[in-house]
Parts: sequence; structure tokens; C-alpha cells
Amino acid sequence: MEAEKGTLATVDETELPSDRVADLVEYIVCGLVDDEDSVSLDVTDSEGSSLIEVSCSEEDAGRVIGRKGRTIKAIRTLARALGQRVGTSVEVEVVG
Repeated sequence: MEAEKGTLATVDETELPSDRVADLVEYIVCGLVDDEDSVSLDVTDSEGSSLIEVSCSEEDAGRVIGRKGRTIKAIRTLARALGQRVGTSVEVEVVG
């Protein structure tokens, strides 16, 4: 068991804070769309902030954005909250 814990700690040290936020965003978006294979995220890191661009099919973009933008607003709120916990500022954009 000790060797496994050491290995996991090494993996976590190389992970960027934005990776955890991107994983959350990807999990939420994949749960919303019909075509999960078309979902991709492009993460751009800069000093203390990250931009996560979500690409999906045209049909699914409406689901991700939601009525009056409520769904994407909720996704952004969750992403910013996790980003604050891991020490980075996060912005999420949908690229249909």
C-alpha cells in the first residue's frame, strides 16, 4: 500500500490546478450532451488564471448554455468555486 500512495502523490504534484477544474467541467458537460465524443476542452493557463474553452456539437451547445444562459452560468459558478479552492482564477467559455 505504501508504494501506491507514493505514486499517487507524485502524480498529484505534477497536476496543474486547472486540471482539476477542467475535469469537473468535462464531467458536467458530458452529462448534459447527447454526443459525448464531440466534447473537447482546451485549457489555456496563464499566471494565476485559466481559460477553459468547451467545444461540442452545434446541437449540444444549446444544452450546455441552457435557457437564458442559466446552465453555463451554473457551470461557471462551480468552476470558479473549485478554482478558488485550488488557487487559480477560472473562466469557462462555450465554443459551439
